[in-house]
Amino acid sequence: MDLSKILVISGKPDIYELISQTKNGAIVESLADKHRQPVFKTDRISSLSEISIFTTDKEKPLGEVFQNIFRKEDGKQVTFDIRKASNADLFAYFKEVLPEYDTEHVHASDVKKVLLWYNLLNNAGRIDLENPEKEAEENDNKEEKAE
Repeated sequence: MDLSKILVISGKPDIYELISQTKNGAIVESLADKHRQPVFKTDRISSLSEISIFTTDKEKPLGEVFQNIFRKEDGKQVTFDIRKASNADLFAYFKEVLPEYDTEHVHASDVKKVLLWYNLLNNAGRIDLENPEKEAEENDNKEEKAE
């Protein structure tokens, strides 16, 4: 699962796919409603591939967390109402998905975002169980054979 072109823009509720880069920023498309819009270098933009969740021993890449949710839900959406769920319910669910998450650093708002992002990505068909490191290794092997 390649999350390098899936973006979060500070102050905007959706997640976006990078469509193209421009001189002063980029053109992005909302995964929720497919609306395209420009973003600028002054906007705070993060790729989902750069985001990790704190655990008790190290950080866990967001892609792996999404894959854990995907397995738990058998490839379906998270079914409970994420926005109305109590903090206790959110943390109980997250404990099932990522038992080693750091309870002091991961907040209910973080869990909510992860679950909402998962649902958006899953709706868009962007969640798969492929290992990104394995994909990169396979691409390197293909390039070596081509030479």
